Amino acid sequence: MPDTTIDPTSPHLIDRVVIRFAGDSGDGMQLAGDRFTTSSALFGNDLATFPDFPAEIRAPAGTLAGVSAFQVHISDHTISTPGDAPNVLVAMNPAALRANVSSLPQGATIIVNSDAFDERNLHKAGYDVDPLGDGSLSAFSVYEVPMTSITTESSKELGVKPRDAERSKNFFALGLISWLYTRPVEPTLEWITEKYAGKELVKEANLRAFKAGYHFGDTAELFESSYEVKPAVLEPGEYANVTGNTATAWGLVAASITSGLPLFLGTYPITPASDILHELSKHKHFGIRTFQAEDEISGIGAALGAAYGGALGVTTTSGPGLDLKAEMMGLAISLELPLIIIDVQRGGPSTGLPTKTEQADLLHAMYGRHGEAPMPIIAARTPSHCFDATVEAVRIAVKYRTPVILLSDGYLANGTEPWKLPELADQPAIDPDFATGPNHVLDDGTEVFWPFLRDPETLARPWAPPGLAGLEHRIGGLEKADGSGSVAYDGANHEHMSRLRAAKIAGIAADIPPTDVDDEEGARVLVIGWGSTYGAIAAGVQRVRARGHKVAQAHLVHLNPFPADLGDVLKRYDKVLVPEVNLGQLSRLLRAEYLVDAQSLTQVSGIPFRAASMESALLELIEESADSGSATEEGSD
Repeated sequence: MPDTTIDPTSPHLIDRVVIRFAGDSGDGMQLAGDRFTTSSALFGNDLATFPDFPAEIRAPAGTLAGVSAFQVHISDHTISTPGDAPNVLVAMNPAALRANVSSLPQGATIIVNSDAFDERNLHKAGYDVDPLGDGSLSAFSVYEVPMTSITTESSKELGVKPRDAERSKNFFALGLISWLYTRPVEPTLEWITEKYAGKELVKEANLRAFKAGYHFGDTAELFESSYEVKPAVLEPGEYANVTGNTATAWGLVAASITSGLPLFLGTYPITPASDILHELSKHKHFGIRTFQAEDEISGIGAALGAAYGGALGVTTTSGPGLDLKAEMMGLAISLELPLIIIDVQRGGPSTGLPTKTEQADLLHAMYGRHGEAPMPIIAARTPSHCFDATVEAVRIAVKYRTPVILLSDGYLANGTEPWKLPELADQPAIDPDFATGPNHVLDDGTEVFWPFLRDPETLARPWAPPGLAGLEHRIGGLEKADGSGSVAYDGANHEHMSRLRAAKIAGIAADIPPTDVDDEEGARVLVIGWGSTYGAIAAGVQRVRARGHKVAQAHLVHLNPFPADLGDVLKRYDKVLVPEVNLGQLSRLLRAEYLVDAQSLTQVSGIPFRAASMESALLELIEESADSGSATEEGSD
């Protein structure tokens, strides 16, 4: 085990820092960011991350299109976003610098791999002159570090070829930043040792690169000081650092165990939803079955078939795949079977922006099917909340015998945060309540099973998996007769069944919590969001309140049906602001349903909102509300 007894002297205490690692997609920036995040989580910091992948998988090296970045915000107090702008940028080449320098605040620290700033790389990044010498970076603290050459030198005696040794430069950068921010090094060294066990040269090269970066920071006297962010004060318990996709997968496992239903995932890999498949495939010991289908339609078809067979049927996708699943969702609505459709949203339309985030599938989830086909919609708000949202989606699907759409997005799916692991015993009860025998008596006294005879409270039909004597019944996409389930073509029955299915979904409103409003007495402005805008909204509200203004905040998890009290909540405020990473979809729904003047704050740039944007929009709306209030008072006089 390498020596890890190095002790940085007199680190300067800070309460938070935002660091952004950036380089080519092959430079290992996601790995470096992930390992820094893990060591910070183990240290006890609160944190939030934002991995930013290039849109092109194999963009030319050294170009702007190929820049990959990972931003991490660590803090000694509770935070809700990965930070508006980096305090520190680690740029592995000129393209990484150029792609990110505009986001840096004045006085930020830039650490560059000076070895990469040669004429060829400068040209590919679009620089006519070297920015390290032309004064264009005078507003920042710039540190030039020859990362590539030190990395290759550190592995020279091992006999590693220079080109192979160069691949370890991300670990050099990680070592340097670990020293600069006094991260514990043991977890990273142990991870490298375990990850590359059996590949001795690779393992040793990475270990040496990491240590070289750490020692460079300690001995080069390049930096005035190292820094320390103390652990945050968190509620006692066992924590894990999770992505949204991991939390979603764990939520499915927990719901399967709680309900006693075997879990079946039928899916087709698609960015950024694929990691749910990857995670669930690791847990076959829980009786989980994963099926990688040949296309999206096959994936949901297999999941629906599993639901008919008495399993917890799940399918996962992203925006373009949701298009293809629409017909099978309609069949699930007609059959009235539990089915979970998880949509990890990304930029659209069509294939759109596969590696960028967006929340523009809400109207698709509401209306994107043939005929009158209502479905419950649940939206996760943070990476860890994906667990609770998933369990809730399963609860509703099983209890009400309906497909449910769970909305996540690329920001939640790939972002990470510390999460206190819940107790399985604290999870809500999920009872499949399978049919066990005849449920109807004919006029002649014969006892029969009617597959569409409804529970008077939930309007749910019985769930009767095949293979049970006396419970045989017919299914299919044709309209069913109420009660008996026989094929029925008459218009009166179709209208009756359409209204019954709609009433069943609308009735779920009585089974969900009221709107959770974080209110302040005297607030005249309400900001209401859904999905991944939660963190930026919370941060923006906190900033506005720190300025002495009053503002109320609400965040919706249930989007269909809405909470029963939502209309009354909206009417309590003069102004309602709805931030969305789309062009105003929830605001349209609120306007249509409640006739409220919901004002949109929107963006579709492939990145999450910044807290500063929220703050600015809220301050403007608060000022408008105050002006209109003054005008009303003057008019009344």
